[in-house]
Amino acid sequence: MWLKYLNVLNFKNYADSRLEFSPHANAFTGPNGAGKTNLLDAIHYLSLCKSYFNPIDSQQIKNGEDWFMVQGDFEKQDSSYLISCSLKRNQKKQLKNNKKEYDRLADHIGRFPLVMISPNDSVLIMGGSEERRKFVDNVISQTEPLYLDQLITYNRILLQRNTVLKNVRQHGVFDQGLIDVLNIQLVEVGQSIYARRTQFVEEFLSEFRYFYQFLTQGAEQVRLVYESPLQAGDFQELLVQNIDRDRALERTTVGIHKDDLLFTIHDQLPLKKFGSQGQQKSFLVALKLAQYTFLKNKKQFNPLLLLDDIFDKLDDQRTKRLMELVSEDAFGQLFITDTNRPRLEKIFSEIGQPIRIFEIERGQVYGEV
Repeated sequence: MWLKYLNVLNFKNYADSRLEFSPHANAFTGPNGAGKTNLLDAIHYLSLCKSYFNPIDSQQIKNGEDWFMVQGDFEKQDSSYLISCSLKRNQKKQLKNNKKEYDRLADHIGRFPLVMISPNDSVLIMGGSEERRKFVDNVISQTEPLYLDQLITYNRILLQRNTVLKNVRQHGVFDQGLIDVLNIQLVEVGQSIYARRTQFVEEFLSEFRYFYQFLTQGAEQVRLVYESPLQAGDFQELLVQNIDRDRALERTTVGIHKDDLLFTIHDQLPLKKFGSQGQQKSFLVALKLAQYTFLKNKKQFNPLLLLDDIFDKLDDQRTKRLMELVSEDAFGQLFITDTNRPRLEKIFSEIGQPIRIFEIERGQVYGEV
């Protein structure tokens, strides 16, 4: 699979730009603030119906305008797909495939899989457990529509249960019968999500270890461990045992919405506290490359790989090894942003791989090299 062209209209700092891509490596170069990352985000919209960096769609509209559109033509398994995502202020976002609008945005997820590696990924290490759950859920959802539906269902039931718990203070009545029904529903879908997450981590680990060792040449040992409240006992019993605590806190305190991934280095020390910036960066890149391989194996074709400011905090040796790796046929189409065009040209010349370079300045694309 590859993206043949991208058209952005009133998107962030772009008024109207069209870019035609190579099926191999493509790069956006220019000064900070020029709009390089915005082009990666436009591609992300075509794949996942949302921004990688900002959850508020209306804030993607160019200042002074009332709408935006991103459009691209994908080539996948000898067929072409014209994908467009648009938004008018105060209206519903529209996503179309070959001019036919989706009934649900969720139906598009996974059709054109993508992996983004960005400095923003540091939140996976430095942020809370929600960020790491999102990572797991994003990977699985791009390969299994049923899993995404289960997540939506679980969150809906969880919201209902939390609303019942909060209403006790307001109305003075606790509806135990409704809680029992919601418990049954929550357990049914929660157990399924827990089982799939457990299986995913088992499948994911070997690829993650391989890429980390490749990037660091075996410099140190790291671990990734899945942690869930459901490992402590039966989900139904845990809900019953914690009902007094739930009532006091007015929220559901056990369940798969509390799952986490533990990242450690050396002798099981927290990566957040004991990993250097370079080690943390290598860990994150290995995570994302393992995500790429997982998606590729499930889909049986290459996803897109987007590298935003990837050279930050990676030394020259690791950078070159990474570029050698992702330029191989196993990684398909590649998009890179960098402020240093000579560095890009030098690296790709040394590894003997072609690259198409677009110069970006103040939301303008000045052609390809």
